[in-house]
Amino acid sequence: MNCSISVQTEDFDVGAEIDALTAGRADIGAMVSFVGYVREFNLQDGVTALELEHYPGMTERSLEAIARRAMMRWPLTGVRIIHRYGRLHPSDRIVTVLTASAHRQAAFEANTFIMDYLKSEAPFWKKEHRGQQAAWVQARKSDLQALARWA
Repeated sequence: MNCSISVQTEDFDVGAEIDALTAGRADIGAMVSFVGYVREFNLQDGVTALELEHYPGMTERSLEAIARRAMMRWPLTGVRIIHRYGRLHPSDRIVTVLTASAHRQAAFEANTFIMDYLKSEAPFWKKEHRGQQAAWVQARKSDLQALARWA
């Protein structure tokens, strides 16, 4: 089972990541990829950027634990998670989750499971920037509700 986690400031190439995860593997029947982007903010709110902070070491361990939970629930052959931090702007890629399995249902469900946990339990702190002002983003009720379905 191939599991790889990266927390980085640099952008990533989803195609290259898929190629790396599937190279030489004849046991993969399905690959599901999720790519999250920083969406355009409501300009009336004045939000110009999103900044993510994290604790190195702790964050990677947390993401790996989330991936391992998915691997225990579904017969996965590979998982790749990349999450960016730092100052990001609308249309920047922020996260990718790749899940590979012999069967599509496992790959789809595991991918959704991982994303729900990333949104609710991963130790990232988000700040919205408005000119010279910045404010921390609070957890959304909808993210917690999505997570609850996996209990």
